[in-house]
Amino acid sequence: MATRLCNVVVDAAAPAAVGRFWARLLGLTAVVEDDGEVGVALGGGLDLVFVPVPEPKKVKNRVHLDLASASEGDQRAIVSRAEALGARRVDIGQRGVPWVVLADPEGNEFCVLEPRDEYLDLGPVAAIVVDALDPRASAVFWSHATGLPLARSHDEFASLRPETGPWLEFVRTTTPKSVKNRVHLDVAPGPGGDTRHEVARLESLGARRADVGQSAVRWTVLSDPESHEFCVLTPR
Repeated sequence: MATRLCNVVVDAAAPAAVGRFWARLLGLTAVVEDDGEVGVALGGGLDLVFVPVPEPKKVKNRVHLDLASASEGDQRAIVSRAEALGARRVDIGQRGVPWVVLADPEGNEFCVLEPRDEYLDLGPVAAIVVDALDPRASAVFWSHATGLPLARSHDEFASLRPETGPWLEFVRTTTPKSVKNRVHLDVAPGPGGDTRHEVARLESLGARRADVGQSAVRWTVLSDPESHEFCVLTPR
């Protein structure tokens, strides 16, 4: 594996507050960094990171988290805990589904799933879900970007399955991307890796350089073939 998935990054008006929400909801610990970022370690080398931005959320996020539950009672308990912490139920067009769609205090959508065997023993987060016009093609690109194997592929969705931790899934949408994503993924080479080499490799697979206002930073901002921004970090 040349690069691996290491962060799910969320733009936030108040990183400390929304980071505390997610840490309490997931039963984890939030760590505040000197630059104002807040990290919540999900395990397996994957972090949920909240970064300060001035821009408000305008549209439905194209990347969201699905939370796992062990039973119908557990699902109800997770929803109740989320609402007590400040989440609210939202309508994104779902009808008659067994999962519950919520938004965190900054409006970031997430789902609390009904019990599913494939997500047992993964921890509180079942999957990182990305809207895609072509789920199969997106899954193939991200398999190369993360080293995760393709576990299932259909016209409507495709999934990458790690040995531990959340799945990375792509769900079909007919709505094109219109603004910069407020939630993006970071990948990084392993120790001794070469970021420039990995950037070139990803560009050969269809990634493009992206300008999101970054200045002199140590990472490289790219967009995938569906224009979802992501960062290639330094080796770690």
